[in-house]
Amino acid sequence: MGLSCRCPQRIAGITAVLQQSLEGLLLEGLQSCDVDVIRHCLRTYATIDKTRDAEALVGQVLVKPYVDEVIVEHFVESHPNGLQVMYDKLLEFVPHHCRLLREVTGGAVSSERATPVPGYDFLVNSVWPEIAQGLEEKLPSLFNPGDPDAFHQKYTISMDFLRRFERQCGSQASVKRLRAHPAYHSFNSKWNLPVYFQIRFREVAGSLEAALIRGLEEAPGDLLELDPFCLLASHRTWSSLSRCWSDELFLPLLAHRLWRLTLQILARFSVFASELSRRPISNESAKEIKKPLVAGSKDSSASQGGNEDQGRGPSEEKPVESISSTQLVYVVADLDRLQEQLPELLETIKPKLEMIGFENFSSISAALEDSRSSLSACVPALSSRVIQDLSESCFSYLKGALEVPRLYRRTNKEVPTTASAYMESALKPFHQLQSGHKDKLRPSLVQQWLEEALSESTHRYCETVSDVLSSVKKMEASLKRLKQARKTTAASPVGPSSGMSDDDKIRLQLALDVAYLGEQIQKMGLQTSNIKSFTALAELVAAAKDQAATEQP
Repeated sequence: MGLSCRCPQRIAGITAVLQQSLEGLLLEGLQSCDVDVIRHCLRTYATIDKTRDAEALVGQVLVKPYVDEVIVEHFVESHPNGLQVMYDKLLEFVPHHCRLLREVTGGAVSSERATPVPGYDFLVNSVWPEIAQGLEEKLPSLFNPGDPDAFHQKYTISMDFLRRFERQCGSQASVKRLRAHPAYHSFNSKWNLPVYFQIRFREVAGSLEAALIRGLEEAPGDLLELDPFCLLASHRTWSSLSRCWSDELFLPLLAHRLWRLTLQILARFSVFASELSRRPISNESAKEIKKPLVAGSKDSSASQGGNEDQGRGPSEEKPVESISSTQLVYVVADLDRLQEQLPELLETIKPKLEMIGFENFSSISAALEDSRSSLSACVPALSSRVIQDLSESCFSYLKGALEVPRLYRRTNKEVPTTASAYMESALKPFHQLQSGHKDKLRPSLVQQWLEEALSESTHRYCETVSDVLSSVKKMEASLKRLKQARKTTAASPVGPSSGMSDDDKIRLQLALDVAYLGEQIQKMGLQTSNIKSFTALAELVAAAKDQAATEQP
């Protein structure tokens, strides 16, 4: 019984003495580059089940001094490429100092045909733990995410170093052991990627929101050379999307978060565009009319000043934000361009996702298509506002037809030969759209706007002309009855008896105006047959003109 109790102690003592002897012999073999001694020592370590101790010995005696000499924080921070130089020196350790160990253990190709000693992986269990510990303890600033640009650069260089170190492993099995090692996980966990992403998120989202708050500010001229967007908000949206996947910001392990941010940016711009479509269209003439109301009378100002509890007076109220027709055009143009550039964004994203082994690009394409549909859904409402504004601007001049009777009745004015001045002014908004924005908008969209706006304004113009002609006819009939009652022989109450009557001059002027309108529509590249109510308008004035011709002596 006593002998059996003492046996384990004696075995442990013998093992300790043997291990101590082996340590000295192994170090001597490494220093003298004696392969036989190294092989003998490692086999003996394996026999007594102390392979980990041999690897730890190599790490402490061989690797650690080298690591302590190479990893110097002052050098890394003061040298322009200090981190890269440091990593290059660390990678030199394996070929320069581990060659014999790798040959003996089968971790490298050897010229000798001796059987390798199994059970060892010095790169995984000796070299890497010392390197990881040295980086974590002697270079703590390496993992600081406070400066995102510096963090990105350090992380990228460090991950490249890690990949190069993995390539030094002798086999795929060795790489798997390395990736499963606690020191490997500890090193990777030191990189606080969530904090880095939050900093980048605030940068990207903050910059975008600042541009959206500024609303309809136009993109500076120097930015137009970089991308074709009209508004600063649109430019910032595209630059934010591009930045998410730029080499300066992207990190493979954050691909899922950056993809979500990409979709959020597109959704945010869709909301922005949708909100713009609900703004009232700015009207300078309306502002002028409202000015006296804002100033207020003495009574109103006194009543406001006498009752402070009622809050701010009307003059202090925040004005409702409006949007001009040109800005509406810019928003639509930018929406179109953003949709056109989404395929380019997809091509930028694909290589980044391939880095993490992602292959389901159909889902990515489908998500971007959904975002494109959301952007496209904003266009009809904005187009409707543009069409409405064009139509209103046009008809504000076309209703000048109401003044035609006043120009000819009892004025002895010459027979008209050209269109009225109001007609040219009425068509000016359409010419400005074609000439001023042809390089920003799709031709098909411009044509759609012109046709719909002209159809609406022509329909209202047709009603106006019809009312004028009806009024002229009634006036003419009334004058005839008056003439018969007085039994006069004059052909017309005013003007030469042999000339064209005032009523016929009015009819002729309206016919000239409509003819000019038709000519200008065709010069715009449109067909009058596509303009609703134009045919009815042309027939209306043609009938009136024919009536005037038949009444001539």
